Amino acid sequence: MQHSPAADTAAGTAHGADAAPRCRPLPCDSALYTAYDTALLDLDGVVYAGGEAVPHAVDSLAAAREGGLRRAYVTNNAARTPQTVAEHLTRLGVPAAADEIVTSAQAVARLIAERVPRGARVLAVGADGLRVALEERGLTVVGTADEEPAAVVQGYGGPGMEWGRLMEAAIAVQRGVPWFASNTDPTIPSGRGIAPGNGAAVEVVRIATRWMRTPPEPQVAGKPLPPMHRESILRTGARRPLVVGDRLDTDIEGAHAGRVDSLLVLTGVTGAAQLLAARPVHRPTYVARDLRGLLAPQPEVTGDAGTGFGCGGWSAHAGADQLVLEGDGDPLDGLRALCGAAWSAAGAGECRLDAGNALARLGL
Repeated sequence: MQHSPAADTAAGTAHGADAAPRCRPLPCDSALYTAYDTALLDLDGVVYAGGEAVPHAVDSLAAAREGGLRRAYVTNNAARTPQTVAEHLTRLGVPAAADEIVTSAQAVARLIAERVPRGARVLAVGADGLRVALEERGLTVVGTADEEPAAVVQGYGGPGMEWGRLMEAAIAVQRGVPWFASNTDPTIPSGRGIAPGNGAAVEVVRIATRWMRTPPEPQVAGKPLPPMHRESILRTGARRPLVVGDRLDTDIEGAHAGRVDSLLVLTGVTGAAQLLAARPVHRPTYVARDLRGLLAPQPEVTGDAGTGFGCGGWSAHAGADQLVLEGDGDPLDGLRALCGAAWSAAGAGECRLDAGNALARLGL
């Protein structure tokens, strides 16, 4: 049976809410941009990479927009302001306004504002994106523990962040001030390699407070946790959202946490082997090469664990120690069939069968 998310009438009613582990990617009988009202798109690895647009992203997003799909760009990056992100996208050929950008800084600012009085002092360790988000919520940004902050918050501060600001955060947390973090991503991509992310800075404060009788832990807002999804829904008013991302542990897991459908694109972090090994919370609803997947229906994966799984001209099944693939056709259909075989064999766990030969046949 074809999956028809257009019948869902509110965020939180789609297949992300399934109780049983997903054993295959789902079909959609219409182009995704017509089946959902809002795409919640990750940025790095989905829309751009290394500052430049991902191939086919500009044209695909333009076509989806012309077809009526609303777009929001949802990022764990708390350093840049929405206006800065929107200007970057516009330069790349993806016209965007600041109100189409949702950041983890905004999510954590809302989280704090719900717990402290308006105008309260917040010790912020981060960049302009965090400061602007806090001020948007009527909070007062301070820089030291001695200014009696009502909360401490950490967001990625960029390569120029001063060590002394982490010291102030650690001292305030030791004094019992509630501790928040925009996200705990341990690393971020850069043009020169993998760099420490906000999670590394959070770990510095965690180490400095480990001696306490009850070591504190921050309240975290960013993907894959619910506050980020809630922020996205509140800002967009989406009724049938589709999360679009390239990472299993943030984008796809965040969709599961938000109980909504997801599209994994293979233009960023996640490769075919990682997809086949995915645990249930990391299994996307749909799979596509790139954002052209928004413009097309999703094919059905047929079969079961007993007979094997088929998609397009391919069939796949789980052997004794490896995944077996036969047939010909679109490599993405072969990958979808392999997902059925791998996820069904793994059940609620992680597939450990060798997929090397099967993926070699697909060139993936």
